[in-house]
Amino acid sequence: MTGTDLAPGLLIAMPQLADDNFARAVVLMIEHGEDGSFGLVINQPSPLRASEMLDGLAMRWGGDAAAVVWSGGPVNPSTGWVLHAPVAGFPVGPGTSVIAPGIELSTSPERLRELATRPPERLRLLRGYAGWGPGQLVHEMAQGSWLVADLDPAIVFDLDPEDMWRAAVASLGINPDAVVTGRGVH
Repeated sequence: MTGTDLAPGLLIAMPQLADDNFARAVVLMIEHGEDGSFGLVINQPSPLRASEMLDGLAMRWGGDAAAVVWSGGPVNPSTGWVLHAPVAGFPVGPGTSVIAPGIELSTSPERLRELATRPPERLRLLRGYAGWGPGQLVHEMAQGSWLVADLDPAIVFDLDPEDMWRAAVASLGINPDAVVTGRGVH
C-alpha cells in the first residue's frame, strides 16, 4: 500500500477490532507511509466542553455553548487539533494545511485562538490522535480489523457521532447490518 491508498481517507473499525479505543470508530487518515500512520478519530465526543478547554488555555470560545472536544485517539491526549472547513480570509500556511477538498487541519495555538473566537460551522476540536508504527496498520487491515472509504466532509462534520460509522460503512455500498464479527464482511 502506498500513502495515497489510505490518506486522506476514512478508516472504519470492524467489530472484531479488540481495542476499546476504536469500537465502531471512524478515523480520518491524515498520513500513511512506510514510517507509520497518523489519523484522527472523528466520532468520539468527550464530555469536555470546548469552552472549558479553551478557558484553561486562556482563550475565548465564540461558538455554541454545547460544543464539545472530541477524542482524536488514545495517543498523546494532551495534543490538540482543529479540523475545519476552509474559512474565507483564513489562509493555508504555517499552522494550517489542506487535508482534502473541504477539510483543513490547524495545529498551532495562534490558529486555534483565531478559529475559537469565530468558529466556522464545520469545526471539530480534538485531543489526542491515532497512530500506528511501520507496518502496524497494514497488518491490522490484513486481519480484517479495518475497512477504507473515501473521505466525505459530510461524514466528518455534519452527522451525529452515532451515525458516522453506519454512514461510512454504507458509503462503501455495504449494509451496516451485514457487518459481523469475523474476517472481512459477510
